[in-house]
Amino acid sequence: MNRRAIINFLAVTLIVAPLACEEALDLSLPSESEAGAHYPSSSDLTIRVSGNIVELTVDQPLRQVRRGGSLWAKVGPYIYLFTDETENLLRAYPGVSGVRVITRTGSSKAEVARAFLHRDSLNELTWRRARNIAGKARTEGTRRPVLLEDLVEWGQDHTEFGYNEEFVG
Repeated sequence: MNRRAIINFLAVTLIVAPLACEEALDLSLPSESEAGAHYPSSSDLTIRVSGNIVELTVDQPLRQVRRGGSLWAKVGPYIYLFTDETENLLRAYPGVSGVRVITRTGSSKAEVARAFLHRDSLNELTWRRARNIAGKARTEGTRRPVLLEDLVEWGQDHTEFGYNEEFVG
């Protein structure tokens, strides 16, 4: 082999070799039943996989929304979004780009609120903080509404969200 052929061979090897060593990225998506298995204790939700988004629809009692006002209307999606279940779902399925939670009234099915959490919106530390804020809101929010307000603020800072003006206006 002449010198030029050896140089060309080495150049091609240096370019192609790292590509061959990379692991194939797993972009698998869950079925609806697999996604649902991540939320076994939540019987009041419907799960749908749409493209690479997992969508949870939760029925929120109308009397709860009316009694709790705009704060209860806003907090609904974040109660379900910032959970171990959502974090585990995103870790288990790297192809999922995010999780959307939609709350609606049980009887009329009117949408109350929605929030979409992108896969990369939270890191290990912010997930821990999100679970902490949401956990306190779930357990003590009725007695201390400021905890619900904290969760709404956290959710608005970390998600794409929308609220139905009928319930928050």
